[in-house]
Amino acid sequence: MTTTAIPTQPSSAAASGAVDPVRHLTPQRWARANRLLVRKALAEFTHERLITPEPVPAPDGDDRQWYEVRSDDGTVTYRFAARVLALAHWQIDPDSITRHRDGAALPPDAVDLIVELRDSLGLSARVLPVYLEEITSTLAGAAYKLAQSAPSAAELAGADFQTIETSMTEGHPCFVANNGRLGFGVDEYHRYAPEAAAPVRLEWLAAHRDHSTFSSAADLDYDTLIEGELDADTRARFAATMADLGLDLADYHLIPAHPWQWWNKLAVTFAGELAERRLVHLGPGPDDHLAQQSIRTFFNVTEPRRHYVKTALSVLNMGFMRGLSAAYMAATPAINDWLADLIAGDEVLAGTGLTVIRERAAVGYRHRQYEAATDRTSPYRKMFAALWRESPVPGLAPGRRLSTMAALLHVDSDGGSLAAALIARSGLAPEVWLRRYLDAYLTPLLHSFYAHDLAFMPHGENVILVLDEQDTVERVIFKDIAEEIAVMSTEVELPPAVERIRVEVPDDTKLLSIFTDVVDCFLRHLNAVLVEAGVLTEEDFWRTVAACAADYLDRVPHLAERARRYDLFAPEFALSCLNRLQLRDNQQMIDLADPSAALQFVGTLVNPLARYAPAR
Repeated sequence: MTTTAIPTQPSSAAASGAVDPVRHLTPQRWARANRLLVRKALAEFTHERLITPEPVPAPDGDDRQWYEVRSDDGTVTYRFAARVLALAHWQIDPDSITRHRDGAALPPDAVDLIVELRDSLGLSARVLPVYLEEITSTLAGAAYKLAQSAPSAAELAGADFQTIETSMTEGHPCFVANNGRLGFGVDEYHRYAPEAAAPVRLEWLAAHRDHSTFSSAADLDYDTLIEGELDADTRARFAATMADLGLDLADYHLIPAHPWQWWNKLAVTFAGELAERRLVHLGPGPDDHLAQQSIRTFFNVTEPRRHYVKTALSVLNMGFMRGLSAAYMAATPAINDWLADLIAGDEVLAGTGLTVIRERAAVGYRHRQYEAATDRTSPYRKMFAALWRESPVPGLAPGRRLSTMAALLHVDSDGGSLAAALIARSGLAPEVWLRRYLDAYLTPLLHSFYAHDLAFMPHGENVILVLDEQDTVERVIFKDIAEEIAVMSTEVELPPAVERIRVEVPDDTKLLSIFTDVVDCFLRHLNAVLVEAGVLTEEDFWRTVAACAADYLDRVPHLAERARRYDLFAPEFALSCLNRLQLRDNQQMIDLADPSAALQFVGTLVNPLARYAPAR
């Protein structure tokens, strides 16, 4: 991708490249976006037992099973055809959904659905309007994606890393309101949303060292990092800007900022810091970046071997304000070094090919007035920080390419599955392809749990697949380490700088780090995608998953007692509900320092691995 001139301030027309920035909002696209989101809402709210569809007679000549859901007041009915797969996964045909009020047909409408079910969903008067705004924004994003000339699933199966990344349409597979991004205007959506695939140049500020904190990996220092990230001309330009103000850049740390954060927060909320020259705005950097699915993380497309940059972004998205805490970031490099050393020193983990892209350095600004006025969880403490994460590009062997794991759940507008396309390209039997993926993805997660009491947050956006020349998964790369790993034991020795990742988790819920985060929240959806595509039967899918797990446990007989204590083949496991967290509090779903305290449990799920348990 070539470098292009990007304006240093927002401009709706320039940003979108469109005369009408809302031309994607047409009746046809809006209706389709609503139908798809209503399908997802009905499916996931049923999965979490917030609503209970009742069987109803099928229309004449239709041999599918049909169901009905009624609104809280009983006046509105939704009818649809569905298959119920393992793990109470509702595979609903979106085109079958009808909606009636007092006998009159109405179009499916996701916002209306939430209002009609507000009591069933437990939405408080405080949360409801914000949640409706998130639903509307998610719909607007879906309409935008429907308007794009996106590659087909078959085309994406052979595409490059960033083409795949910016072509994803779904977001988190469990959360219904998963693309809220509250705070973005429509012009900013065109500039900064991952699916817009618009090149972005980060804004750089100088932060006085008396008010900023820099931390890095043991083998990296500030000057080396900055010299690798900014060319000599840019560094000289920044130094000259400071000198013109009578300031010395050596007294400051350079911090990149998301352009939205600069224009909407730092330039206003941090006005005093700028006026007193504790912060100095230096302008945009020279490199083009692409926003990743996580919105606030950027991939450098001008120099792909340079680091990812993760920025603070005071935008509400999927249960959190997406800021970055300066205090929290200080320990990030040490945590990443510890984990990388653990993986390299563990024969099983190293044997799977697992790597992590380390968060190598972090820098944050401490606004003393806001810190004095708030507690540690306040978004006012998370407005200005950044971290640099390794790029996966330098570690690629010849002939290998990268893909976000979210791609395995991607289905194009014609119903084509990217995972099915990869399997077809490989020429392998589907079970063989799936097993290679599971060996690379599931095995290291199991070993981390059983050998180290270590849990990841390994959803699709946090895992990068390394595909070989045969389009099979050769190994995986985990990312977003410091904020989303946990050691669930008081016995594991940790360096003082890493102690933050130790969390207290009740013994009977520890294995939910596998059952919920992997089996229910990812493999459940992958099973449905492959079954719907006719690639595998459910039985073959879960038998393959179980065989991978059993083979791993056979290789670690010294962990047999832990395998008995935490039984992966137990008949059932607790249903932990993600949407219930967001419906209860969509601005701070959980406390990252004590994530298990807020979990919402509702009954149990039948474990699809249980029927394939190895003989004991």
